[in-house]
Amino acid sequence: MGDLNTDWLLEKAQEAALVYGPNVVGALATLIIGWMVARAVKRGMQRLVERTEFDETLEGFAVNLVYWGTMLMVLIAVLGFFGVQTASFIAVLGAGSFGFALAMQGTFSNFAAGFMLLAFRPFKVGDFIEVAGKQGSVHEIGIFTTELDTGANIRIIVPNSAIYGSVISNYSHNSTRRNEMVIGISYDDDVGKAIDIVKGVLSADERVLTEPAPLVAVKELGDSAVNLVVRPWCKRQDSWALGLDLNRRIKEQLEAGGCSLPYPQQDVHLIASPD
Repeated sequence: MGDLNTDWLLEKAQEAALVYGPNVVGALATLIIGWMVARAVKRGMQRLVERTEFDETLEGFAVNLVYWGTMLMVLIAVLGFFGVQTASFIAVLGAGSFGFALAMQGTFSNFAAGFMLLAFRPFKVGDFIEVAGKQGSVHEIGIFTTELDTGANIRIIVPNSAIYGSVISNYSHNSTRRNEMVIGISYDDDVGKAIDIVKGVLSADERVLTEPAPLVAVKELGDSAVNLVVRPWCKRQDSWALGLDLNRRIKEQLEAGGCSLPYPQQDVHLIASPD
């Protein structure tokens, strides 16, 4: 009885191999060849956009879109080996689209947000931005995510939906930038003299633009100091280094001119209690 069952199973296995074997082999071959073709198409698209004057911001999006579009056609071809007609596949996909959409709503949201980012261009590759609580230079705007490189050279991957749905600060958009510093001087110092010293420091630095003119004025009378606001304009690429240099030079020149930079202090009055 055991030999009979074994012979029967072997016979059925041979029949199944003869019936489905070619389809399985064809499906695997199509999948492997299709994957290789998709990668070749992706590399070809990459070389094409690099040789042409293709928008760098659109480059990654277009390459990935071509790759996944090719893979989708490969998967449809593979399903054809198992008797799934394209029309039937589309019908089944349509019937299950509601549940699929609910399961993939995050992915679809990221894709739609990526499309909107490329359409409206709030930033481009190479811009330094702040978004979703993160800062960095834009490395790539992908189909689903955007990659940033921080000042510490750390790669951050942010979902596109988190970017498009939040406030975006693009520090690279405008060609000029205004620095702002608050410098405190003593109440005993000559305010006019201090302002002249600060203006002299600004005029001596070639990076400070004359138009718009820099502003040096009294901002407020603080608890421990008279606070001067200093607002010089410069080119965008000079902003960071200029701010660091001005902080040092203004301090040095104010002290050389006889002004002091007070630190927070409190006056304590002691009153003797009656015995």
